[in-house]
Amino acid sequence: MSDSITLTVEPRETLGKKVKTIRQQGLVPAVVYNFGKDSSHVQVDYQTLTSVIKAAGRHHPVELTLSGKKSIVMIRKIDRNPRTALITHVVLESVKANEMVETAVPVRAVYDGDNEQSPAERAGLIVLAQADEIIVKAFPRNLPDEVTYNGEKLVAIGDQLTAADVTLPKDVELVTDSEHVIATVFEPNALAAANDEAGGTAEEATPADEETTDESQTEPTEEK
Repeated sequence: MSDSITLTVEPRETLGKKVKTIRQQGLVPAVVYNFGKDSSHVQVDYQTLTSVIKAAGRHHPVELTLSGKKSIVMIRKIDRNPRTALITHVVLESVKANEMVETAVPVRAVYDGDNEQSPAERAGLIVLAQADEIIVKAFPRNLPDEVTYNGEKLVAIGDQLTAADVTLPKDVELVTDSEHVIATVFEPNALAAANDEAGGTAEEATPADEETTDESQTEPTEEK
């Protein structure tokens, strides 16, 4: 895990539909879930929150300060306005430093030397990435910013790499099914045919496109 990411929030008394007024002030309403105890309603500066989300994503613990007290949280849900994509609400979940947590982390290919593609791609084949993140389990301090797999193993048509092929740091456990496919090598014409048969969605149906389901694309209707 890289350097600590910090976020200071303020207690919030404005609830329900009235939160529109604090959004107009450049603030974002949020909720902190506290180990089954009463949740904390908070608010935070929009630009500050945006910077933290960019740095932490959903995989990096954040050191939260509320009313002078510090705790560790993970960003669990981000609601956005469907028209403007502006953040409207955030859910934070407290985690304990001495308890393992599960979270999604980005996964990417690495190659030998100065290579920027797999042997298959260098030979004119297509590698379809079928996952851009996996679920891992670790203590908050050990959560990685990303994990990698050896793209040099993708050589011929039909070659596949699964979650089992991902290199995990020490003290990090794999939660995603070890047989979950991460990347597959296709012959270009075969992939094009499959894409046409699927109505143009074969190459698009990857977890990367499902990312928006984690960030609600509708205005929150529940009491925030």
